[in-house]
Amino acid sequence: MNDESQNKMGTPTPEELREQVERTRDELGQTVEALAAKADIKAQAKEKTAAVKEQAAEKAAVAREQAAEKTAVVREQAAEKAAAASGQIREKTEQAAQLVKDRTPDAVLEKTAQAAAQVRESAAQAKRYAAEKTPDPLLEKADRAATAARANRTPLIAGGALLVAYLLIRRSRGRNR
Repeated sequence: MNDESQNKMGTPTPEELREQVERTRDELGQTVEALAAKADIKAQAKEKTAAVKEQAAEKAAVAREQAAEKTAVVREQAAEKAAAASGQIREKTEQAAQLVKDRTPDAVLEKTAQAAAQVRESAAQAKRYAAEKTPDPLLEKADRAATAARANRTPLIAGGALLVAYLLIRRSRGRNR
């Protein structure tokens, strides 16, 4: 301040001077902090890294969402195509069965029906005979085994396929010797 302003305004009191000094210190501290932040390259790099990570996470989330949507569309299209193909196969099968039936002589159809009836009757008799002659404990064990087999079809089929493959390989190696 110059002398004229001091005279008009009056001399600042020590309290005013302290407040002015305190404001100046605060402003100077803020300025120093801003300069220090600009000079702290490590902190700036961390902030930039965090911002890039956040952007990458957002983009990844958007990409996952888009992929899920596209997957749902593709699945729906595949299901529609499979249903259409299944319908066509069913229709062709029915046509082929009808064509075979139409071209098969009636005598052959009658003999086939009679043979099927005889096979059904023989199977029923064999079932009754087996049920009569098989002891109850064996029937119970067979029932439990059948239930377990139905519950574990996939592993049993896989095991059977492996056994057949093993036997075929062993058989073919035996012929090569």
